[in-house]
Amino acid sequence: MVTFLRDALATLVMLAFSAAPLAGDRDWNAQALNRIVNPPLGLPSLALSDQDAPDLEKIALGRKLFFDPRLSGSARIACASCHVPEQAFTQTDRPTPRGSDGKDLRRNAPSLLNVAFEELLMRDGEAPSLQSQVLVPLFDLHEMANPTFKGLISRLERLPDYQDRFEKAFGAPISVPLIGRAIANYERSLLCARSPFDRWRFGGESGAMAARAHKGFRLFAGKAGCLACHPVGAEAALFTDHGFHNTGLGFRHLPAAGILQDFGRQEVTHEAGDLRKFKTPSLRNVARTAPYMHNGSLKSLADVVRYYNGGGSSDPAQDALIHPLGLSEEEIGDLVAFLESLNCDGIEALIDDSRSETTGH
Repeated sequence: MVTFLRDALATLVMLAFSAAPLAGDRDWNAQALNRIVNPPLGLPSLALSDQDAPDLEKIALGRKLFFDPRLSGSARIACASCHVPEQAFTQTDRPTPRGSDGKDLRRNAPSLLNVAFEELLMRDGEAPSLQSQVLVPLFDLHEMANPTFKGLISRLERLPDYQDRFEKAFGAPISVPLIGRAIANYERSLLCARSPFDRWRFGGESGAMAARAHKGFRLFAGKAGCLACHPVGAEAALFTDHGFHNTGLGFRHLPAAGILQDFGRQEVTHEAGDLRKFKTPSLRNVARTAPYMHNGSLKSLADVVRYYNGGGSSDPAQDALIHPLGLSEEEIGDLVAFLESLNCDGIEALIDDSRSETTGH
């Protein structure tokens, strides 16, 4: 079924490129569809269900919704407010985003680059799918703050630029699940790889990666033990085990008495063993997504490496994989050089694609 679906999508991509552009000088929707069907070097193929199968109308509608602040209760905050294209689809100018009430949220905004491969979404894995994740910020009182499903749907139904858009894309009227599915279609197109590491490791280009980055990769795979949580496959690499780990950082940043602390994965599972565990992020494009960790408390990649080099914190629940590494300052620099080699090629095209949508800009 997956092979049949992939072949059908490939045919659809060929037809999309041969058709006239939907809008503007370039057919951004066809290019987005092509990225989904043919991920760039270093990424695996996407296994999509029939329901997830993308098309041009769904991608175009999802992009529009992603940038539209009218999706929020205040009509001032869009998905792109916390996932800024020019900032690698996260926020790099502050540790955590600012919510609809003007207060800082407690968690750093994850980058949406390559989010299509995530198995569980949110820092604590609260959302089981990309389309369900979209609904969390829509109705969170501190984020986009829609008080009710009905209110959001009524608001969109009154907007002339959404007339018939859901019918064309899904053959059904506006609904909250279809809002999630549309935005997920656009987000699946945010694929970016073909980094220097990919070109060397998977493309056979011996000179694609700098000498210091090679030294860093040997440390990454050996002395530093990073592959345990950020594995690399034979033909592709997502640099995440899709698991949850207590890195000790939450313990180091326990809030003062009376202030709500972050229990991480335990807030979802209510299991004692999940205390202060957070999802392992992908390391792709990590050099573009500072500040780091679940709360944005570490400002640079060197800070992150030094934190792990020191063995984390004194949290009694810290993951046993985290221990002092014994890296020298030169080795820390080598490891950072390797992490910088994971920056993808083609992020400018994703930014241009995003700016092809005028709503909300």
